[in-house]
Amino acid sequence: MKKINSIISVLMFSVILFSCEKDAGKLPIISFKTGGSYTSADATIAGGTNVTFGINASKAESKDVLKQFNVSKSINGAAATTVFTKSLTGSEGDTYTYDYSATLESVSGQKNTYTFTVTNRDGLVNQVSATITIQ
Repeated sequence: MKKINSIISVLMFSVILFSCEKDAGKLPIISFKTGGSYTSADATIAGGTNVTFGINASKAESKDVLKQFNVSKSINGAAATTVFTKSLTGSEGDTYTYDYSATLESVSGQKNTYTFTVTNRDGLVNQVSATITIQ
């Protein structure tokens, strides 16, 4: 009888263990702010102009709070360089908004790609980017 109970226990444990589906997780949500003076898409803009990007970010699942926000810039396709980074805590883990302003260089034809990245507790990453070509 003990042997039967042991076998049944092992079978039940196996069923429970292998029937649990792992949560693949959802990417955090990030989007550009639009309207007003915000730049929210690829554009050609005169050198020396001030541009402002705004982002809205939020968690996609209740437990997977936002942990990190990063802004990077790449010039003419070169490796991106971080221009701003922030660890998100408290209520920022639920929703985070940020405005980033920059004055464009005066190098005609230069392409500046700005990438805005948010990372959640599970390490999942989502990003938006815009390329500004200097006129």
